[in-house]
Amino acid sequence: MTTGSQHRYALILAGGRGTRFWPRSRRANAKQVLDLAGAGPLIRLTVDRLLPLVPADNILVLTSAELCGAVRRLLPDVPARQILAEPAGRNTAPAIALGAKILLDRDPRAVMGVFPADHHIGRPAAFRRLVAAAWREAAKGRMVLLGIEPRRPETGYGYIEFPKDSLQPGSLRPAPVVRFREKPDAATARRYLRSGNYLWNAGIFFWPAALYMERLRECLPDTHGRISQLPPFGSRRFGRALEESFPHCDNISVDYAVLEKTPGVAGFAAGDIGWSDLGSFEAVYELLEKDDAGNASRGELLALDARGNYADAPGKLVALLGVEGLVIVDTPDALLVARRTHAQRVGEIVKALEARGRRELL
Repeated sequence: MTTGSQHRYALILAGGRGTRFWPRSRRANAKQVLDLAGAGPLIRLTVDRLLPLVPADNILVLTSAELCGAVRRLLPDVPARQILAEPAGRNTAPAIALGAKILLDRDPRAVMGVFPADHHIGRPAAFRRLVAAAWREAAKGRMVLLGIEPRRPETGYGYIEFPKDSLQPGSLRPAPVVRFREKPDAATARRYLRSGNYLWNAGIFFWPAALYMERLRECLPDTHGRISQLPPFGSRRFGRALEESFPHCDNISVDYAVLEKTPGVAGFAAGDIGWSDLGSFEAVYELLEKDDAGNASRGELLALDARGNYADAPGKLVALLGVEGLVIVDTPDALLVARRTHAQRVGEIVKALEARGRRELL
């Protein structure tokens, strides 16, 4: 760690289900604990990227009850008491509030970075340079975010608008945020890409924990009251009080609840850091090495007159003949076959299984 960084803390949000990765991702074995791109479990990679900047003792992980055991096994260097299960999924604003409360109980000067547990970063050294700069800026008493330079007119991400000609991707100087933009339609996404003053919202944020709680008190007073009134973290009463109070917090993202209502937010523009949110099997396909016909596989593949397919079937040969643009994912109790262009819709299968009461497949 660098001088002056002793008040840095990382909050890793690891509570999602990863439904677009069914049948590989399940409640008790979700996306963030899986090795989807062949480099290791995503949450392990997330922690490893941060360790040069913040010690394991200063890392806090929020996950689900179903995943808590798996996360602790994957992160033996992070103190087990700092890997907590949220009593209920209430989106990012309450989760970050809980993290801020826990950190403030330990260090009133805590400056927290908030990181998703399931992103891919191909150039971790470049990522760390930006993260260190963002932490330094947040330590001045600001809310700071890290945005991603758009590579295509993506309709699946939220965008962040900046003043014209203010963005220098990879620069260690922040730019002022103008406003947050919802996920756009295709024409608007193309306009954002051409303009050069929009970034993808990666969900990576930095601020003093006390500043976040102050803004939360103004924006979500009920949630602020429920979280701030919890007993001290580590006390006997903390766990029971959390179980009783947290499910009643507002179910809302930090973007809507706090950031869009806060003036003076600053942003760093990430250049080529090899970022992917790994939002679907299509995103995994894009990362993997492919044969001359554009096929990618997480196992042995025999492809005859087959193009642009992704196969994930550990321990068996997948033979493809005369097919194009498919996703094939095989697990002991379920098989997924879909068009790659429909990969974002895989979560619909999970909803259909829930409607049928097939909990054993979730």
